[in-house]
Amino acid sequence: MKQFAIEAIGGTQGWEIAGFNIAFTNSAMWMLITTVVLFVFVLGGMKRELVPGRWQMMVETFTGFIDNMLEANIGKEGRKYVPYVFSLFMFILIANLIGLLPLGLFGIHPFTFTSHFTVTGVLAIISFSIVLIVGFWKHGLHFFSLFVPHGTPLPMVPVIAPIEFISFMVRPFSLALRLFVAMMAGHVLLKVLSSFVIDGTNAGAGFGALVGLPSFLLMIGISALEILVAGIQAYVFALLTSLYINDAEHLH
Repeated sequence: MKQFAIEAIGGTQGWEIAGFNIAFTNSAMWMLITTVVLFVFVLGGMKRELVPGRWQMMVETFTGFIDNMLEANIGKEGRKYVPYVFSLFMFILIANLIGLLPLGLFGIHPFTFTSHFTVTGVLAIISFSIVLIVGFWKHGLHFFSLFVPHGTPLPMVPVIAPIEFISFMVRPFSLALRLFVAMMAGHVLLKVLSSFVIDGTNAGAGFGALVGLPSFLLMIGISALEILVAGIQAYVFALLTSLYINDAEHLH
């Protein structure tokens, strides 16, 4: 589990403020790297040439993908959320993919910060906060009608409303947990398989052929699956965010 350990870069001494340590960690460093990569990616696609190049076309493809998703789930009102959902989707996608890069061959060990519940939890809370702000800003106290589906018989309201409220409040937790579990489980599995490869090979040619080789082939397949999961989890996070925003925009 050492691959998930958060370590301060340059030590923790002298970084205390009001009893809290704010030392720059490996997690923060890779968040910064992801942010820079995202900024450079978007900046390279803002040339607005009449005949777009490959980079501009790639940025426009991702932007159009998010725009279409928001329009399908929210309607025309969804276009104003494109910058946020696009940034959210690309940030998670780039973070997931960077964590899979075989940079260990060059002595660099990428840190998959989306495998930490604190990180995915903050992203989920930001999305949930937007839902609450939009809901109360647009509908006021009528936003509470979200917990009473249209057409609910009056005698059922005391039963349905608490269930809907609990379901609503669980959303940020489930949103964060889904991404955290998917990324952590994949990296743990790859680590276990790599140990089979190394230990099997060190045990001799027989164990290497019997255990090491199948584990190595399985690692290749799991790595390909993890690349797919990296994209799917970013998409699911963005999709659920758009669905939750739709509830705030239109209620039931």
